[in-house]
Amino acid sequence: MNRPEALAILAGTTTGITVGSAMVATRFVIIQTDPASLALLRYGIGTLGLIVPLLLIHRVAFKRRDLLPIAMLGIGQFGILVALLNYGLQFIGSGLGALLFATFPLMTMALAAALRLEALTMAKLAGVLLSAAGVGLAVSDRIALPDPGGDNYLGIIAVLASALTGAVCSVFYRPYLEKYPPLQVSVFAMLASVLFLTLPAAGEGFFATLPAFTLAGWLAVLFIGLASSLGYYTWLLALKHASPTRVAMFLALGPVTATALGAVLLDEPVSPLFLAGLAAVVGGLWLAHRPGPR
Repeated sequence: MNRPEALAILAGTTTGITVGSAMVATRFVIIQTDPASLALLRYGIGTLGLIVPLLLIHRVAFKRRDLLPIAMLGIGQFGILVALLNYGLQFIGSGLGALLFATFPLMTMALAAALRLEALTMAKLAGVLLSAAGVGLAVSDRIALPDPGGDNYLGIIAVLASALTGAVCSVFYRPYLEKYPPLQVSVFAMLASVLFLTLPAAGEGFFATLPAFTLAGWLAVLFIGLASSLGYYTWLLALKHASPTRVAMFLALGPVTATALGAVLLDEPVSPLFLAGLAAVVGGLWLAHRPGPR
């Protein structure tokens, strides 16, 4: 394994763990605010957390023609993806939502292969399917099929559309990460999403009154924001050095991490199948990252 591959694995693992940690903090604080308002605070703090290190390094100017695509990718990943996911979770349970969102790597692999941006191998396909199965096992105690109904089906479609949005962003980030440093792309894309999120947050009354969080709530919001800084930077760093499918697979660590931390910090029940799910996720990542013929 060469240095870029090792760096991509470390960065992807960091992203998966930070995403799962932020999930737990979000479950804790979401009852004190509204989804778009929390997203605005999250990515506003995340942007500030990335601007400081950006000011300490040499900056590269974006070409004018790249500004809009990078901004749209940021809006897609942080605005549209989150909006669709939050909408879908109003009608289906979090367990089923996590399982449906676990199709993210499969969609990424199909899109990247269709565009001939990466090779589709049996090992990679097996790894993706095994990691998705691992997510299903890890959250099996929270999976409940929704009652038949139009709104419930809309919820399923919204979560799948959210995963597809993430897959599209993962694939199309790559050309810009080959031209610019990941930190610089992170700051600009996240800043674009903050500007976008001011609209739905204003609709929730975010700017009418000051946010009313408890001290623990503010600490959770600060943690979520800083976790977003780290997670997004490591996400783009991994995408710079590895294929979109392999990077997307590390998101399977998110629900697993969230389930483990939820049990420890929020006293949430854990299914006996959790360990089997964790093993499947790790096995899927190992299969997909096995060195093959070049």
